Amino acid sequence: MDRAQKEKLVEELGQIFESSGVVVVSHYEGITVAEMQDLRARMREAGGSVRVAKNRLAKIALEGQPCASIAEYLEGMTVLAYSEDPVAAAKVVNDYAKDNEKLVILGGAMGEDALDVAGVKAVAAMPSREELIASIAGCIGAPASNIAGAIGAPASNVASILSTIEDKAAA
Repeated sequence: MDRAQKEKLVEELGQIFESSGVVVVSHYEGITVAEMQDLRARMREAGGSVRVAKNRLAKIALEGQPCASIAEYLEGMTVLAYSEDPVAAAKVVNDYAKDNEKLVILGGAMGEDALDVAGVKAVAAMPSREELIASIAGCIGAPASNIAGAIGAPASNVASILSTIEDKAAA
């Protein structure tokens, strides 16, 4: 890799670190190509990405970034998982690490907040952006359905009373 390619990579990593809601650093020693492709596919499905980069270049890209605290985890064979959603990458990596003991979570960052292993697992346990939106939409929609039910209830009560009166008159 020549100097221009390294500079381009550092710039790309800098943009990743700046725009990501969460970055998770893990060791991946012993993971096969197929397993790494599976991790990448799962991450892509969740709206995130996986990146393997030279630790030295990643440390350079971290200088001045909000998540600079993860530089301490960049030793050995590391992989970076990141997503704009503050929960997605942590959730995917945590679930994958449960299935594959070769992937070892080291830590990460959520904005300026450094995360240790327990912190990454705590973030992974949080509901995702989509789950929160669905929950909020459900809370907003509930009063409207209650009002519709209350408005429709008297009409159905009147209909049942008229039906009862007809049945008595016919008998």
